[in-house]
Amino acid sequence: MAEMDPVKLMKQEVGRAAAAQVKSGTVVGLGTGSTTAFAIQFIGERLASGELTDIKGVPTSFQASVLAKQHGIPLTTLDEVDYIDVAIDGADEVDAQFNLIKGGGAAHTREKIVDGLAEKFIVVVDSSKLVDKLGSTFALPVEVLPMAVAPVTRALAGYGAKVDLRMGINKDGPVITDQGNMVLDAKFEAITDPAELEKALNNIPGVLENGLFVGVATEVLVGEVKDGQASVRSL
Repeated sequence: MAEMDPVKLMKQEVGRAAAAQVKSGTVVGLGTGSTTAFAIQFIGERLASGELTDIKGVPTSFQASVLAKQHGIPLTTLDEVDYIDVAIDGADEVDAQFNLIKGGGAAHTREKIVDGLAEKFIVVVDSSKLVDKLGSTFALPVEVLPMAVAPVTRALAGYGAKVDLRMGINKDGPVITDQGNMVLDAKFEAITDPAELEKALNNIPGVLENGLFVGVATEVLVGEVKDGQASVRSL
């Protein structure tokens, strides 16, 4: 039998560690992405075994909703609950202050709503996502109304960003979010004040939300592979 890819195994272990923190009788924010998908799987397994009971999930994307249904997790909406006990989600970059860049999966608007409402927000990443300064490896996603793509592109350039409209892979045309909008990827030389930039960009007319998550995360679980062995540490 072939051995499992160490990176996949590491993502599994991070997802398992996050899922282990979910308690019975709670509302859980279900994030988007490959590592979070494993967390959703393990939450479903805990439910199926009876180890976990009476939980409800709030998905952050169509992908998360489909996965939750596949794994038997009952879903609810923010119309029906007024709090979220814990949210589990990935990130594209994490700095030493637990500030994040998210949006690689174009779900950052819904993710910010759900993760921001959670009493505890657990970030699940691998060590390659840890950075000294946000923006050093990943462009900042900005969700934009379609009619505002051109003026928002100019405004982002005015803040010093190199801007690209995100295009689909294996499809013609741009990526369309679950809200029916487009995503601009803004590459900054360095983001020195994430909190200030987050507010400034969201004040540009036509911007729905950007991928800076400042002061939202409460715990970061980091997966690593050393000598072919997967391990998880909590920051």
